Amino acid sequence: METAYKPKQKDIIENIIITAATSEGKGFFKHRDLAIFVEGAVPEDILDIEIKYVKKNLCEATIKKIIKPSPHRINPVCKHFGQCGGCKWQHMSYAEQIKHKQQQVEDQLVRIGKLELPTILPILGAKEDYFYRNKLDFSFSNKRWYTFEDLEKQNEYEFKDAVGFHVPRLFDKVIDIEKCHLQSDPSNAIRNFVRDYAHEHQLAFFDIKNKGGLFRTMIVRNTSIGEWMVLISFYDNLEDEIKKICSALIKEFPMITSLMYVVNQKGNDTIHDLDIQTFYGKDHIMEEMEGLKFKIGPKSFYQTNSKQAYELYKITRDFAGLTGNELVYDLYTGTGTIAQFVAKQAKKVIGVEYVEAAIIDAKSNAKLNNITNTEFFAGDMKKILTADFIQLHGSPDVIITDPPRAGMDEAVVNVIKQCLPKKIVYVSCNPASQARDLQWLSDTYKVKKVQPVDMFPQTHHVENVVLLELL
Repeated sequence: METAYKPKQKDIIENIIITAATSEGKGFFKHRDLAIFVEGAVPEDILDIEIKYVKKNLCEATIKKIIKPSPHRINPVCKHFGQCGGCKWQHMSYAEQIKHKQQQVEDQLVRIGKLELPTILPILGAKEDYFYRNKLDFSFSNKRWYTFEDLEKQNEYEFKDAVGFHVPRLFDKVIDIEKCHLQSDPSNAIRNFVRDYAHEHQLAFFDIKNKGGLFRTMIVRNTSIGEWMVLISFYDNLEDEIKKICSALIKEFPMITSLMYVVNQKGNDTIHDLDIQTFYGKDHIMEEMEGLKFKIGPKSFYQTNSKQAYELYKITRDFAGLTGNELVYDLYTGTGTIAQFVAKQAKKVIGVEYVEAAIIDAKSNAKLNNITNTEFFAGDMKKILTADFIQLHGSPDVIITDPPRAGMDEAVVNVIKQCLPKKIVYVSCNPASQARDLQWLSDTYKVKKVQPVDMFPQTHHVENVVLLELL
């Protein structure tokens, strides 16, 4: 009888074949009774691997040698691939990426939700798989992360500062980014200009451990109609230097329509509780979709892939099948984008959202678009969505829900089952939590349609829209 294989750290396993790509962006295969996840592997790679971590029947491994590369393996376009922690699937063809995202949705709904499914509609891939984001967040640090390539020529690096993205699992280290392929120009030029200006004028980058330095974080946002927002977060409150860099930015990049800044001396990078100062232009940028205008402020949430967001919202509206007579509840409404997108086809839409600033944006945008059949409420979902709330505002005919990654609270699901809308359209950025919630609903509702949407090419993330109808 063969004894169970118990690998140890640094063990080498030779000539294995990767069979799948996982939701964490790693390659996967089974070896005897072990599930092994391999960083940087592509399905159909033939590899020698080295075990890095073992826990019960799960192993983490790295590639020791590529014996035969997968036919789906391609050369990453970004020089920072494998370092910054983003775009983990750049080395996999886009056709293969969306194939595995489709499989990921099916696996989660069946394995976790144990659901009887209709045929899942083919995933809606993105027409643009690079330069698709409308928002990037950059961090400044005086603790630059050096790659092995950097260390070989470290004497050539005059500066130890960096502006870019945090190294995975290292909170105080930042990779200095020369070119990111996720946001269109002049995003890279703006970031590089600020870094060069700081070096030229000997201005300090943030020291996260000792709490000091001028430059802390920077957000660059843009919209499909060509508006740009730059928001710089400073730690040291050096008013003269702040004004000088802002003036230099506007002179160099006249296309910026909103330049803002904030002084943040808190222990974390969040700015939602801080006062934002407008240095130049408006305190917002504008986005448009089917003639609707959306005002996006420095604290506003908006889907970070504008073109795919439009496709996502069209699918949501189509699944809802509104005739103009329905009362719709839009749960986790954010800034009310979906609510206003479906409002013309509904009798009334009621939006509920935890973040009060988002609800202020939702009301402002509804007024801007002359939409009079929406109403928005801010607060904890499970505290607002109660039997008394439904009795006061009416029982919904359709519920659209787009919760955060953690999914819906079970108490919210129970209230939905009590008010029994004819249809539920569930939009999710996490098929695993969506599958759990659908399982909770499965004694009352049946899944009628499933439509995955790829919002984030080059990553393992996938959005999924599900239509449920009463049994």
